[in-house]
Amino acid sequence: MVNITLHDFKIATSSSASSTGNVVFRVANRAPVTHEFVVVRSDLPADQLPIGSDGLSVDEDQLHPVGEIGEVQTGTTETLAIHLAPGRYVFFCNLEGHYLGGMHGSLEVPGDASGS
Repeated sequence: MVNITLHDFKIATSSSASSTGNVVFRVANRAPVTHEFVVVRSDLPADQLPIGSDGLSVDEDQLHPVGEIGEVQTGTTETLAIHLAPGRYVFFCNLEGHYLGGMHGSLEVPGDASGS
């Protein structure tokens, strides 16, 4: 399990690597507003994802999405269970301006992750 805590313009994580491809993200929103949690496969640095034409959010069409929690209400905790192939993943909040404000992080799944 990877524990994620959403704050205003920050995402804290319990781990930057997973020993298995079966990952459960436990996402707690401790900010005073609703956030979302998007996971994409990308070799780009977490703070250098492509920005959309609005200039305020990540252009998800240019990426390889693997999972998402559309809304994490303030004061709640949601879970996202997904199987991730070996590689590098970036997670972020893609509400307008939140990614640019620093709401992003990354997770590595090693090449020998068995998925068990």
